[in-house]
Amino acid sequence: MKRREFITLLGGAAITWPSAGIAQHGKLPTIGVLVVESPGSEQFWQLFQKVMRELGYAEGQSIRYQFRSDQGEASRLPELAAELVRLKVDLIVTWFTPAAQAAKQATREIPIVMALAGDPVGTGLVESLNRPGGNITGMAGVTAELAGKSVEVIRELLPSAHRIAALANAPDPFSKPFLEHIRLGGVATGTTIDAKMIHAEELEGAFQEMEKERPDAVVVQPSLPSKRSAELALRYRIPAVSAVRGFVDEGGLMSYAAAEADMYRQAAVYVDKILKGAKPADLPVEQPTKFALIINMRTAKALGLDVPWFLQQRADEVIE
Repeated sequence: MKRREFITLLGGAAITWPSAGIAQHGKLPTIGVLVVESPGSEQFWQLFQKVMRELGYAEGQSIRYQFRSDQGEASRLPELAAELVRLKVDLIVTWFTPAAQAAKQATREIPIVMALAGDPVGTGLVESLNRPGGNITGMAGVTAELAGKSVEVIRELLPSAHRIAALANAPDPFSKPFLEHIRLGGVATGTTIDAKMIHAEELEGAFQEMEKERPDAVVVQPSLPSKRSAELALRYRIPAVSAVRGFVDEGGLMSYAAAEADMYRQAAVYVDKILKGAKPADLPVEQPTKFALIINMRTAKALGLDVPWFLQQRADEVIE
């Protein structure tokens, strides 16, 4: 069992100026940041700034930021993206697929770096991973595949599980590949999948419905409010899994997710390259190579679950 401590912010990084590209215009480059509100977005924002400082960008001295969050209301994203365009930011960094979609709709000229977006080819954000084309590049998550893997992890935890619900976020274009991979995970394990396409405000109603249907577990799409989902899962005593680390920190039972810190670090590297003159169309989209299984033992105990020892040993972190 391992516990990875949250990376604290560091100060005092050496200040250097990008030698070419946007910074040549004689003004501090301004980075617009657009996120879907979630505990994971907070971690992204802190780590991203930390790595930018390590790369030599000190806020107010060699870089400026305009941070915008949808505050849990995805319908606000298009206007927030348009606001960043009106502010004439030099580059937009997005976190989660809906934010990237909103930024793409707002501009075809300003470079966009995806800190995390699921299946950017399938959702139309880029033409291909190797040749993204247009003004977008960055990190492609493999959350859909991980959602399918979550079905396997649930069956390892609960061998008798035969019916799993899947909560998908209707406004998120990533919901279709998310559900498809869960369906495939169900086929591979002989598990019935009950897919539910909902809006964030319908979360409690969905859990009330599941209380009557009594699925053995539920997989929650990461762009749904994670804290609320974890709270409802515990209240209605349904084991819940998601493919984002913040879900477990908020009380969810398990997450099987990409090592997000590596992705956020690489997003900052993309920003650095573009500020120095690189074009997004020439920078291949990257995918994560490291993944982590996190188990919240406090939640397992509250649900009356006995987590197998082999699964605890396999976990990258166990929250006691």
